[in-house]
Amino acid sequence: MMKYLQNLGKSLMLPVAVLPAAALLTGAGYALDHEGWGSGNIVSAFLISAGNSILNFIPILFAVGVAIGMSKSKDGPAALSGLVGYLVVTTVLAPENVANLLHTNPESVDVAFGQIGNVFVGIISGLVAATLYNRYSEVRLPDALAFFSGKRLVPILTAAAMLAVSVILLFVWPYVYNALVSFGEGISKLGAIGAGLYGFFNRLLIPTGLHHALNNVFWFDLAGINDIGNFWASEGEKGITGRYQAGFFPIMMFGLPAAALAMYHTAKTKRKKQAASLLMAGALAAFLTGVTEPLEFSFMFLAPVLYVVHAALTGLSLFIAASFQWTAGFSFSAGLIDYILSLQIPIANMPFMLLVQGLIFAVIYYFLFRFLIVKFNFKTPGREDDDVIETNQATASTGKDRFAVMAQTIYEGLGGDENVLSVDNCATRLRLEVKDVDAVDQGKIKSTGVPGINVVGKHNIQVIVGTQVQAVADEINKIRNNK
Repeated sequence: MMKYLQNLGKSLMLPVAVLPAAALLTGAGYALDHEGWGSGNIVSAFLISAGNSILNFIPILFAVGVAIGMSKSKDGPAALSGLVGYLVVTTVLAPENVANLLHTNPESVDVAFGQIGNVFVGIISGLVAATLYNRYSEVRLPDALAFFSGKRLVPILTAAAMLAVSVILLFVWPYVYNALVSFGEGISKLGAIGAGLYGFFNRLLIPTGLHHALNNVFWFDLAGINDIGNFWASEGEKGITGRYQAGFFPIMMFGLPAAALAMYHTAKTKRKKQAASLLMAGALAAFLTGVTEPLEFSFMFLAPVLYVVHAALTGLSLFIAASFQWTAGFSFSAGLIDYILSLQIPIANMPFMLLVQGLIFAVIYYFLFRFLIVKFNFKTPGREDDDVIETNQATASTGKDRFAVMAQTIYEGLGGDENVLSVDNCATRLRLEVKDVDAVDQGKIKSTGVPGINVVGKHNIQVIVGTQVQAVADEINKIRNNK
């Protein structure tokens, strides 16, 4: 079950990764015409409408993305099936059609059906499509029906399955929707405290990959909050819209890089150079793009107390930003690129104060992390026991050779062909299924300089590589294919 949920978390990253394109387009459009929102500049109108073409169809992106990510071969028919499933349920349960099904007036139809085209339904459609693809994509029908065999059968089965899902949702969805709205409203009524609680639990769920489920409630239109969509559309209330995003900027752009500096300064002298390469890359990724996993996983399991402190500081940051109503937004994550783009959005409120807050949090992170590391002798990068890591000099080569050598060492550490069952990856991690976790040589894998290793069961292990994970995964697959 844990593997399934983690794969879902990874799959959700695919549609989320598309959102920076929307940010780039809308940000550039607002930069050209921040007052008229495109009404006074044809180029601005063109760019903003192009950005909205992505933002307005986020549920479809999730349906397609989840179907691809959860299918065993990441094939096109799986994506098509996800789209088919989404179109079926959203058409059948459209308010005017629900009125016909229930023989009632359109005005009396539950408002929940006006929001049936949401991320939640998109995810369900993708999951159903992927499940059917994995089970029936190789089915062979009798000769008379042979044209519909295999992958062509999956969209048909998905349409039928989503009809059944539509019948269930016809009665269940109003209760689910109203419960989600109540949950969102409950957090919203807590104001800044609610934002802080969200930030705290957002970080705590990172190790499991389930933070995406929590994000969907606040960032998208699952419970009526839609913080990301409303911010980039400049809709809502100035100083309020964006409160579930703004507090992440001081953490990702300043706090975590400062924590990396603290870990570097407390590293053993003979390991400073190795620690520097790891921590500098992670700090740069966090600052520019808001991708924090390379840094977080570098101390998450080595010093879990530090990670809880980090989660608490994240919650505090969101609480402070929400209390003062400093807002900015992101489409992908809270890095410098998204911060600059969000400055052009009219609904952003005093976003430069987030930089001031970030500088203060940098000081807090640096001195608090340094104190805790030294006080409790946490084994952060560069402070491991002498018998834990021996630097693999072969990985010092550059370009494709570096990734090939790194992949070879990781694969050997995993146990090679005899132990590795499957290889997959998300934005920053290798996700591997093995016969026996105990047969994995973690020391050998760590010798490549990876930020960390996460064992998630008897047969599943994650190797945190960083933003270059795709190159490493490709090299490992080459090794497997060649053999």
